[in-house]
Amino acid sequence: MDYTAAQSGFRQQHNMRLRNSSVDRPDGSQLFDDTSAAVPGPEGAYRNQQAGPQAEGLPGHSFLSDPMSNLAVAYGSSLASQGREMVDKNLDRFIPISKLKYYFAVDTVYVGKKLGILVFPYMHKNWEVNYQQDIPVAPRFDVNAPDLYIPTMGFITYILVAGLALGTQNRFSPELLGVQASSALVWLIMEVLAVLLSLYLVTVNTDLTTIDLLAFSGYKYVGMIVGIVAGLLFGRPAYYLSLLWCCAAIFVFMIRTLRLKLLSEAAAEGKLVRGTRNQLRMYLTMSIAAAQPIFMYWLTYHLIR
Repeated sequence: MDYTAAQSGFRQQHNMRLRNSSVDRPDGSQLFDDTSAAVPGPEGAYRNQQAGPQAEGLPGHSFLSDPMSNLAVAYGSSLASQGREMVDKNLDRFIPISKLKYYFAVDTVYVGKKLGILVFPYMHKNWEVNYQQDIPVAPRFDVNAPDLYIPTMGFITYILVAGLALGTQNRFSPELLGVQASSALVWLIMEVLAVLLSLYLVTVNTDLTTIDLLAFSGYKYVGMIVGIVAGLLFGRPAYYLSLLWCCAAIFVFMIRTLRLKLLSEAAAEGKLVRGTRNQLRMYLTMSIAAAQPIFMYWLTYHLIR
C-alpha cells in the first residue's frame, strides 16, 4: 500500500515537471534556453577549422606576400631557365636535335612518293635536291631530300617481320630477335663508318653528312621487307624474285643519288671524270651502291626456308 502510493506520487510530480517545462514564460521567452547551438557538431568543428587561419591572421598569406619570398621564387625560376638552356646547348652539341627535326619533316605524300622511287626508280628524272638560300628544303617539299623517317620505320618493321618469319618456322625467341636487331644495327653502323673512312681517304669534298649517309643506307630496309613478305606469302622463289628486283632498284637509286653528291666538285669545275681522283670517286659511288644488295641478302636469306 505505501509502495503504491509513493509510486503514484512520483508519477504526478514527474508529469507536473513536464507540463511546466513546456509552458512559456509570461514575457514570451522560454523557461529554459536552447543551448544545442553552443555544442559544436562535426560541421561546426569543420567550419571552425576552415576559419582558423583567418581568425589567426592568415600566416600563410603573409608568408606569400613577403618580398623576400617573392624574390626567392623569382631567383629559383631564373635558375631553372638557365639550367634548361645549358642542358639544351650541351645536348645539341652531342645530338643535333635541330638537324634531326629536318630529317623527320615528312608527310604522307612524301612518304608515298619516296617509297615509289625506292621500289621503281627508273622513271624518275630529276634527282637534284632543291635549295632555298643555300639551305636544302624540308623533305616534305622535295622528294629527293634524304630523310630518317623511312629508314627508322623500315628498321623497326624489318625487326617485326623478322620475328614473324621466325615464328612461322617455330624458331622465335626473344634472344634470337634481339640478336637479329643488334646484328642489323651493327652492320648499318659499320657501313656508315666505312663510307666515312673512304671519303676521308679519297679526299672528297662533299656536302654529305653522317646523317645523310645513315639515311641512304637505311633505305635498303624497304626492299628487305618486300622480299621477306613475298617469301612468307608465296615461298622462296618469290623471295628471290622480289629481292632481286629491289636490289636492282636500290642500286640504281644509290647511283643516281650519290653521283650528284660525290661528283659535285668535278661538275662545278667543269672537268670530265677521267682523272685519278675522279675515278676513285666513281669507284666509291659504285661500291656504296653495290654494297646495298649484299647487305640486303645477308640480313634476309636465313629468314626464309
